[in-house]
Amino acid sequence: MSTEFEEIKKGLLEAIEHAEGRSPKTRISSKRKVLRDNLKGELMSKLKLRKWDSAEHLKTEEDVALYLEACLQEAGDDALLIAKALGNIARAKGMSQISRDTGLGRESLYKALSDEGNPSFATILKVTTALGIKLHAQSMQTAIS
Repeated sequence: MSTEFEEIKKGLLEAIEHAEGRSPKTRISSKRKVLRDNLKGELMSKLKLRKWDSAEHLKTEEDVALYLEACLQEAGDDALLIAKALGNIARAKGMSQISRDTGLGRESLYKALSDEGNPSFATILKVTTALGIKLHAQSMQTAIS
């Protein structure tokens, strides 16, 4: 993002220099420094950043399957990553509906399927069933081949 900002800023400053009839290679005048600093401040104040939320991008069943598969491959023995991934999928599908389908409280699901959660395997099974996700076993030898 920083590199993109620098390129935009450079292009704008070159446009200003061109409009003023100056070469981009000339020294920066104090007036131009002020203009540059104001421009940088203005762009930064208008730049809106949001925290990435995987749930916003899980639109289709294929998205969900590919996302969960990638998380399973990355997780290794990190059970919290899998719980968090299931939480993201549940939020994408609607936590209230998952709560009704599992018979578990919505707030309990949010907590269990968060970074700090520690859901029981029974909870994981109820959630995967409610999400329409089928768990299956595969030999690690087969997976390596």
